Amino acid sequence: MFSKSCEYGLRAVLFIAKQSTVDTKVSLTTISESIDSPQAFTAKILQQLTKSGFVQSSKGPYGGFFIEKENLSTIKLSDIVSVLDGDSIYTGCGLGLHQCNEKEPCPLHFKFVKIREDLKNMLEKNTLSMVVKDMNSDIFHLKI
Repeated sequence: MFSKSCEYGLRAVLFIAKQSTVDTKVSLTTISESIDSPQAFTAKILQQLTKSGFVQSSKGPYGGFFIEKENLSTIKLSDIVSVLDGDSIYTGCGLGLHQCNEKEPCPLHFKFVKIREDLKNMLEKNTLSMVVKDMNSDIFHLKI
């Protein structure tokens, strides 16, 4: 449903958010290893998220990526998806057909509308703090 960059981006943001709750900044290497993502690909995703202001980074021996604690309760999953995948996930065809629309629907078009609406609602209602609170502590293979 999500692009690969969006999947990795969501994983990276949740990993960073979890570490940020305990005031830990994490390196690119730690993030990419922990979320099982190629480092160069992770770097490009984090660059987008940093440019968008959702993730911060600092350089130096105590540097790394982090999210301000006060932002954890305001950043929604939909914000991250929007930056990485745009809004096409809410409007695109369930079969990936370009010509699918209300006038020329694919066989799954009207069944997929409800799924897209539910997905949008779930992403808009869940903030990073809500998801991190419910996260199993070893969901990512922490390598600090």
